[in-house]
Amino acid sequence: MRAVQRVLSALAVICLCAGGAVAEGLRLTPADPQPDPAALRGGLKVAYAYPPDVRQLAEADKWNAYYRKAAPPLKGFDYPDTNPGDQVLTSDAATHVIAYIDGYVRFDRAGLWRMEFHSNDGLAVTIGGVQVYEHDGRHSCQTLGWQEVSVPEPGWYALEARYFQRLNTACLLMRWAEPGGDMGWTPNEVFAHSP
Repeated sequence: MRAVQRVLSALAVICLCAGGAVAEGLRLTPADPQPDPAALRGGLKVAYAYPPDVRQLAEADKWNAYYRKAAPPLKGFDYPDTNPGDQVLTSDAATHVIAYIDGYVRFDRAGLWRMEFHSNDGLAVTIGGVQVYEHDGRHSCQTLGWQEVSVPEPGWYALEARYFQRLNTACLLMRWAEPGGDMGWTPNEVFAHSP
């Protein structure tokens, strides 16, 4: 039975990556209580670790327990592919960077949203208590395709992400489409964090 479940899950992922959609989407849970917008700051909180090497998200998880250095917040998921030697996100380094990201994302409408992430290298994202994306391992700036999520009500949703970059270039990007809309780059104004 577990083998059948794994095959069905894999087929669902293949369908999603090819641009298919699950009728209900992954159901997100709004933050409870909702944060006071006046108490939030723009962007996403981030802390970094600088390992000698990392090739998988599981390795990034291990570093989380040992070393995290707070840094200026991310403006959002708005970091196009860099040139070799450029700093990764808001970190102090150009290579061998792990980012632990958290904050909130705001959805202004209920309904089915599509979201797509691009990363170089590994990335796992959880929104509203549900993992909505994972692309592990080393790779160029690319996406596995979009995912459909069900937003039950407008408001703020908790966001957590783990990201790592190994060598050369880096990127971290997000596109989304509101219900019935077209895909576009996610505006930085929808991201916030508690001080």
